[in-house]
Amino acid sequence: MTAHGHHDQGHGDKPSEKHAVHLALIDRLRRQAADVRRLTSGMPEDKLTAPTVPGKWSLKELACHFRRMEEIFAERFHRILTEDNALIVAYDNPDADPRFIELTKAPTEQIVADYLRERETLCRKLEALSPADWHRKARHPEFPYYDLHFQAEYMAHHEAHHLYQLFQRRIPLGKLPH
Repeated sequence: MTAHGHHDQGHGDKPSEKHAVHLALIDRLRRQAADVRRLTSGMPEDKLTAPTVPGKWSLKELACHFRRMEEIFAERFHRILTEDNALIVAYDNPDADPRFIELTKAPTEQIVADYLRERETLCRKLEALSPADWHRKARHPEFPYYDLHFQAEYMAHHEAHHLYQLFQRRIPLGKLPH
């Protein structure tokens, strides 16, 4: 094991096995995006914009957050791939982000469609990367070990957290779509 908990080469951790983990992450990102679409589909805009949990984001606001994070994460991936040891700045206070506020003014269906299109673009870019690209390093004030793989996994877990919120907040609005 290395200092970061990764196995060194030669302990059954062939590059192709490591890359399989990368490809599985891409598949997960695609499946999670499909869940965002499913959980926001077939619902009138007034129901999507009404908070089902007082003081918490509505389904539409969650969709706007997914869309905004897609932009932020895509920009981070680009910087990691094009800059040496890129400094990644924490994204704080999403409610006050002017771009997030701007997104809330568009119809939810458009927000989700744009999110899905951007997600597919990102997934295709990630699929084209070499295993070495996945381990290009960057710096982040909150995380001592940060590379493109970490960013992709962070993205998947962050999104899964909000997907669970989307699921919970969709339940009061009726039978879930298939």
